[in-house]
Amino acid sequence: MRKGNARPTINRITGLKRILFVLLLGLMLFSCDTKSKTMQSKTASELLGNPSYQAISYGGYRKESREFQPTLDQLKEDLRILFAMGIRIVRTYNVQLPHATNVVKAIAELKKEDPNFEMYVMLGAWIDCEGAWTNSPNHEKEDYASNKAEIERAVELTRIYPDIIKVIAVGNEAMVHWAASYFVKPVVILGWVNYLQTLKANGDLPKELWITSSDNFASWGGGGSEYHNEDLKRLSKAVDYVSMHTYPFHDTHYNPSFWNIEAVKTYKDTNDVNSLLMKSAVNYSKMQYKQVSDYLKSIGVDKPIHIGETGWASKSDGFYGPDGSKAADELKQSMYHQGMREWTDTEGISCFYFEAFDEPWKSSANPNDSENHFGLFTRDGKAKYTLWHLVDSGVFEGLSRDGKPITKSYNGESALLNKDVHLPVLK
Repeated sequence: MRKGNARPTINRITGLKRILFVLLLGLMLFSCDTKSKTMQSKTASELLGNPSYQAISYGGYRKESREFQPTLDQLKEDLRILFAMGIRIVRTYNVQLPHATNVVKAIAELKKEDPNFEMYVMLGAWIDCEGAWTNSPNHEKEDYASNKAEIERAVELTRIYPDIIKVIAVGNEAMVHWAASYFVKPVVILGWVNYLQTLKANGDLPKELWITSSDNFASWGGGGSEYHNEDLKRLSKAVDYVSMHTYPFHDTHYNPSFWNIEAVKTYKDTNDVNSLLMKSAVNYSKMQYKQVSDYLKSIGVDKPIHIGETGWASKSDGFYGPDGSKAADELKQSMYHQGMREWTDTEGISCFYFEAFDEPWKSSANPNDSENHFGLFTRDGKAKYTLWHLVDSGVFEGLSRDGKPITKSYNGESALLNKDVHLPVLK
């Protein structure tokens, strides 16, 4: 009897164990699924201003012409490097070329390969005026056919990859007047922003998608009165946030007075002088940010402001080199990067730092032009001084660019680096 009674008891226990196992398995699967969905469902409002989601401007071009498009494998190689250093949002622009689309595809493939890989995209749609890049650009009209095609490409890509593309930016420095080859009036940008906002309202684009235009601080009202008009006011109200660019690096030539600090005359140590100068450069960006903020408040607009571009070149043989403002070197680049990250992280501002890797196509005729040297990495994957500490800590262990492991610039020798660091002439 005892033996016979024992069997049903064992069956009941076994049955309970099975139920508990199924419940536990279901809970684990639900937890994993929830985690996966949470990673994929971050919205622009959750990403922008969040210091846990560092941002950077990215172009994967290795050669002197954009005719040589980076392969998917090359893009994935770069994205793994950026992920390792804590980047979670990349900004790219110009959907006419395969690059932007392939960046998104590369992210999608990396997410399939590794469920822990998380990366999002701010996608820029290029906007031109009529007759752009000719001897007679017409800034009163837009190149409607080309602009419409570009916007539709951005829309289509966003519909395919809504879990990756979280922002569409209409135009890149498309309103600032010094972009003499192609700039348009704010009314053109406004038209396309309204078009995209209508698609959102109708359910043809994700409602969480944010729409902006990425432009110079002056174009967003932080400059002269020539930029202040009713169309800019309407545009400021139509975007979900303002994406502004600030480049004190360029103003070391065009407005060098912000570097002429009386206090530096009492400093004898070169590094102390450079540190003070770069704090001044960061403060210059803060000033431009405030100018945009003040303008928006003056017209009754309360929108988030994030930095769509800012950066510092590490080399120049022109306006910014030893015979110019002496601004371009890896030490100053590192100090500016650190200062900007500290400020923006503290204030809840996303900073799409310009840029991840050097891109030699930007000034193909002159390899030493500053435009080719804004990257935190060289074209062959050497980490510049800004990132030396990450190399030391093993962050890039096992990663490579075009088959070359990530090593330090200047072979990691500070003495070699310092030979290229020059103090500006302070008046």
